[in-house]
Amino acid sequence: MAMQALNFPSYTFRIQTKGSKEVIFDPVRKRMVALTPEEWVRQHLIQLLVNEMHVPLHMIACERGLEVNRMQKRFDVVVFKPDGLPALLIECKAPHVAISEETFYQIAGYNLSLRVHYLFMTNGLNHICGKIDYTTGKLVFLEKIPDYKDLCK
Repeated sequence: MAMQALNFPSYTFRIQTKGSKEVIFDPVRKRMVALTPEEWVRQHLIQLLVNEMHVPLHMIACERGLEVNRMQKRFDVVVFKPDGLPALLIECKAPHVAISEETFYQIAGYNLSLRVHYLFMTNGLNHICGKIDYTTGKLVFLEKIPDYKDLCK
């Protein structure tokens, strides 16, 4: 199955067919995972973080559980600072899913537990990045994800 071209730089991926399904290697989880449209976006994003934003691979977590208001949820991607605190929370959607107010509420809900300063939402075609100023309670929109050294300030 041919995956849709995305609004990311071009990267090389390890893709295989297992039975009737395609799988892609996830360098964060260090295993092959089902190649869904959302996973296609997530894998491009991981490459962007590592290759363009200079995030060390071991400082990225994918598809992990967290508790929000006593409910179990799963975040897509979190980037951690060297001190182990989360710096950037990312929500990935499939290309056919619009980045909407609902997406924002979803990522904001996850952030109640994580309290990161940076949020990023993408469907691979459209990207929204923001920095939360906890002193004013405002979200400032950014052109792109800051470089890792700037995320860690």
